[in-house]
Amino acid sequence: MKRRGNLMNEICSIENLSLADKKARKGKKCVREIAAFDANRDELLLKLQNVLLNKTFKTSKYHVFKKVVDNGKEREIYRLPYYPDRILHHASMNVIEPIFFKTFTTDTYSCIKGRGIHSAAEKVKFAIRQPDAEYILKLDVRKFYPSVDHDELKSVIRHKIKDNDLLWLLDEIIDSAKGLPIGNYLSQSFANLFLSGFDHWIKEIKGVRYYFRYCDDMVIFHHDKAFLHALLIEITAYLADLKLTVKKDWRVFPADTGVDFVGFVFYPTHTMIRKSIKKRFIKAFLKYKKSDNQTNYRSLASYWGWLKYSNSINLIKKLKA
Repeated sequence: MKRRGNLMNEICSIENLSLADKKARKGKKCVREIAAFDANRDELLLKLQNVLLNKTFKTSKYHVFKKVVDNGKEREIYRLPYYPDRILHHASMNVIEPIFFKTFTTDTYSCIKGRGIHSAAEKVKFAIRQPDAEYILKLDVRKFYPSVDHDELKSVIRHKIKDNDLLWLLDEIIDSAKGLPIGNYLSQSFANLFLSGFDHWIKEIKGVRYYFRYCDDMVIFHHDKAFLHALLIEITAYLADLKLTVKKDWRVFPADTGVDFVGFVFYPTHTMIRKSIKKRFIKAFLKYKKSDNQTNYRSLASYWGWLKYSNSINLIKKLKA
């Protein structure tokens, strides 16, 4: 793939910074930071443009806090201020996202337009019903985001981008925290790019037909159990070269026992919602039913998608009763 240059000027244009501001504030119109920014918006955007062109930009101090995420695990979340950092990250993504996207395989999901949880679910539903997908290898990377090596990531980026000014900016952002900070907008795309070479190796060199990755969670379907065990050894070695470690809870098992992935449990005959998500949905629904509050109803919106992509007719009947 041809490397791209002359990108920094696109990122620094007032038009792009204004667009980034619009994207960064979606769903956050009442945030005090945005209100303070809006009081002097034009001048602040010009100031941001100036520090970028003069290469004096420095990442702001992170606000670090812990949060329990969907899988019930506690994660350390890094939060940057709205101005200048989150605007800048969106401005950068406006330009580099199309470049990164071209490197991803069709089986890469998570934080990619048109390739979210439900898109992955549809592909897995298809795969698990195929006669040559009798066994599954399920694995993920131990502490993936904190373990991403900066030098390795910079090397991958330099295979796609040759604009030295932009490389300076991306290096500054990458080196602002250990690994890839969860909560940092650019971290999501950096993570996918970091493993894009691995994705192509799995698909094109190892010839795996049914492979799906959502962030660092991976499932691989195959008719041969021994093949999956041998592949795991090669995967472990490949990821070790990237200074990553496969978690010890990997499994090779029959597909008809069901696989938990992207919030669902997939079987050849049907699909269920993961138990922890089901419990949260019931709790939220009962809260709404008790209060009949419109705000509580809106909080249920994301759960309806889980129901749509699973066999949950009995759950729906019970809740409506």
